[in-house]
Amino acid sequence: MNAIIQKYFPGITGFQTKQFDALGELYTDWNEKINLISRKDICHLYEHHILHSLGIARFIRFTGGTRVIDVGTGGGFPGIPLAILFPEVRFHLVDSIGKKIKTAQSVADTIGLENVTTRHCRIEEEKATFDFVVSRAVMTLHELARLVRKNIGKEQRNALPNGLICLKGGNLQKEIAPFGKNVISIELSDYFDEAFFETKKVIYIPL
Repeated sequence: MNAIIQKYFPGITGFQTKQFDALGELYTDWNEKINLISRKDICHLYEHHILHSLGIARFIRFTGGTRVIDVGTGGGFPGIPLAILFPEVRFHLVDSIGKKIKTAQSVADTIGLENVTTRHCRIEEEKATFDFVVSRAVMTLHELARLVRKNIGKEQRNALPNGLICLKGGNLQKEIAPFGKNVISIELSDYFDEAFFETKKVIYIPL
């Protein structure tokens, strides 16, 4: 398996190992067709996209039966790596760009992810409710929270209240300020050694 995933998640099963292994070739092939990731960045797929997605698992271990929606998933980040890591959790991936969501569905099908569904739509069109919304820097926190509040269900399954979990980078003081003391921010550099993670954060906002 890719060494960087094994470094931080040594306890995964053989089947999960095969699933993670398959992502490299699958995303490289798809990237040649539709340019999901910059040509330069595809060489860093496991660090910059797969491990980055798994940063959410350093913040929360979803309980079985949890329902998660990945907003603006692109080709499947963070949803697909998280779905591999949490096979008992349901992930619904949405994106407004058809060719990207087609990629995510194809990757999920190819590696046998039975806990993933996808939809080509804008988040404004999605009416279903979930325990958590996850996203990777698709828009400002304020705008995203406004759009997804309707999608947060009432029933609680996890130790943390239902809400929004975002992967973000850089100085976020202005984005976080409107939410007051409810926000939890963790530095991914506390968990991952690579220089890429020095400015990367997981932001949680209960909704």
